Amino acid sequence: MSNCLGIDTSNYTTSAAVYRSEGTGCNCSRLLDVEKGSMGLRQSDALFQHVKQLPKRFQALKQECFLSEIAAVGASTRPRAVEGSYMPCFLAGASQGQVLADTLHVPFYEFSHQQGHIAAACWSAGQPELLNQPILAWHLSGGTTELLMVVPENGDVRAARVGGTTDISAGQLIDRTGKLLKLEFPAGKALDVLANETEQKERFRVRLDGLEFSFSGMENQVQRLIEKGAEPSEIARYALLSIASLVRRATDKAKLLYPGLPVLCSGGVASNSILRAFLYDAVFAAPEFSTDNAMGIAILAERRLQRGE
Repeated sequence: MSNCLGIDTSNYTTSAAVYRSEGTGCNCSRLLDVEKGSMGLRQSDALFQHVKQLPKRFQALKQECFLSEIAAVGASTRPRAVEGSYMPCFLAGASQGQVLADTLHVPFYEFSHQQGHIAAACWSAGQPELLNQPILAWHLSGGTTELLMVVPENGDVRAARVGGTTDISAGQLIDRTGKLLKLEFPAGKALDVLANETEQKERFRVRLDGLEFSFSGMENQVQRLIEKGAEPSEIARYALLSIASLVRRATDKAKLLYPGLPVLCSGGVASNSILRAFLYDAVFAAPEFSTDNAMGIAILAERRLQRGE
């Protein structure tokens, strides 16, 4: 049995995880501190918090008896596995991962944050075999709303964008709606709870151009409802129904273009109950592994280790 350590230092979450070759694992995550009323963090502040938080995540793994006999270390080093994809916050996990691997005399593997999301979603949904076949995957988060064609590549996963938003992400729309409703950032969970306090069915039909779409008009509609004095629960449900129905329509169109492929949903927005109801035939990450986590990175590191790299 081999233990592989994964590290992910995304824009808002510090996480470390260990995956065991027998199929079990442990993930320890903590959201970064965001000042009340703020819509996020500067990259310099996020990087500073990651450096402070990582030792505590390792201590948590140690307390769970997972931080021993590490055979490989993996880290997310960039948002997506495409040219020019870069965020300074990933330097925290990448640098500590490299140091740990050199100290332990074990391999160090680099992955993208997006690849980690896909792997964690497949594993937590109880379908790790999806990593060995072509699939369609939604990455729905605070920074990304992309529909991906995912194919196995030498044990890893390669993701190519085939559709998604042309401006703000679903997560940004949710957080901006939450701010207008005076909810704390990030607003996803609170908006979900609020939306389920009403059964109103009104939604905005976002234009779908192929598999591309824009959320800017949706944001204007939310502002209009607030100016009209609509109930917060109705505004929350309106926003989430609009997002969920659009993702449903785009998914149906993609399934016609790429017939027979399973559809996977990952990213923090994928934990939303309304979206899950609309995409009843998709494979979803377990809610605790929909948000940013290091488990997928640890899983991918173990797969590379098994290939003998």
